[in-house]
Amino acid sequence: MSESMDAWARRYAEFFSQLREPDLARLDEFFTADARFKDPFNDVTGLEQIAAVFRHMFRQCPAPRFYVHCWAVQGNTAFFHWRFMDRDEGADGRLHLDVDGISRVLFNDEGKVFSHIDYWDPAEYLYDQIPLLGGLLRFVRRRIGS
Repeated sequence: MSESMDAWARRYAEFFSQLREPDLARLDEFFTADARFKDPFNDVTGLEQIAAVFRHMFRQCPAPRFYVHCWAVQGNTAFFHWRFMDRDEGADGRLHLDVDGISRVLFNDEGKVFSHIDYWDPAEYLYDQIPLLGGLLRFVRRRIGS
């Protein structure tokens, strides 16, 4: 191992913090060819499918940004605490999406990611914004909450 796990985690965090659509051509610098990427909406394997997930994000979000707050490393695993924001500066400048999450990322011996799993609550950040569904979810939470 030429670099430490912390250095690999830092490099990975910087990549996502600065991610722009042209950077998707460099995914092979960070992921193994058969890497798995999973979030609440996707569970894909391979560089092309991972790139497709992020291309979709860039099509749906006018100004996506990841802010990696911190990470912890244990063995070949890094946990990242991040915030994803999307703000349409060309329109009214209002915040369209603000998601707080955690990622569990597994690195191989060469410092490439072979598994990236995101953990965040789509009900809190997305479903609540859908008029009828959001109202129903708020009602259910009031009924089952203490």
